[in-house]
Amino acid sequence: MVNNHKEKIVISVGGSLVAPSGGIDTQFLIKFNKFIRARLAENRNRQFFLVVGGGETARRYRNVARDVIGHELTRDDLDWLGIHATRLNAHLMRTIFRDIAHFYILKHYEIIRKVTEPVVVAAGWKPGWSTDFDAVLLCEDYDIKTIINLSNIDRVYNKDPNRFKDATPYDHIDWNNFRKIVGDEWVPGMNAPFDPVAAQKAQDLGVKVIVMNGANFENLESYFKGKKFVGTIIE
Repeated sequence: MVNNHKEKIVISVGGSLVAPSGGIDTQFLIKFNKFIRARLAENRNRQFFLVVGGGETARRYRNVARDVIGHELTRDDLDWLGIHATRLNAHLMRTIFRDIAHFYILKHYEIIRKVTEPVVVAAGWKPGWSTDFDAVLLCEDYDIKTIINLSNIDRVYNKDPNRFKDATPYDHIDWNNFRKIVGDEWVPGMNAPFDPVAAQKAQDLGVKVIVMNGANFENLESYFKGKKFVGTIIE
């Protein structure tokens, strides 16, 4: 376990924010760049670990592979396509922060690096694990107790709000009840607020996850300033 005196913050950046169906979201990245730099300017003791998902890039490659082969791919093949998509998005993120970022993208989690730069970018590792799980591994390795999970939803719901109008949002939920919603199995490309396998690991480590809409920067700023915010706390 690596520890230093910096305020270490893990942010899991959903691939749907970086690479939605319309392509790379330049405006999101411009705002995110300004937001992170502003948070560093107000507290130079902070260190951000940014774990980047694959988004629509991963889905497109999976779909093309299926169309060409004409049948379902193995889970390993699906995962590897997703992993490489996360690494492409992570490299884009590291390029944006290159003047203040660690020179390696973290993608091999059996290696614990001593990282001192203000921004550290991480990507996927190996089949069976999502970038949510990788974010939890960073918490374990660097003694961090909170993950900010940014996606395209405002809160965790008891069921998919895009399919069910009566879906109920949560401001706060414990890990046991959250895991009843998402189940116990990771499926490549699954659409869940937080990966089930990562949820089990986070519960075991006592890590808290805060789910928020990554496109709402005013709300994110409220969280960092200790004000009331819209989101779900899972602990």
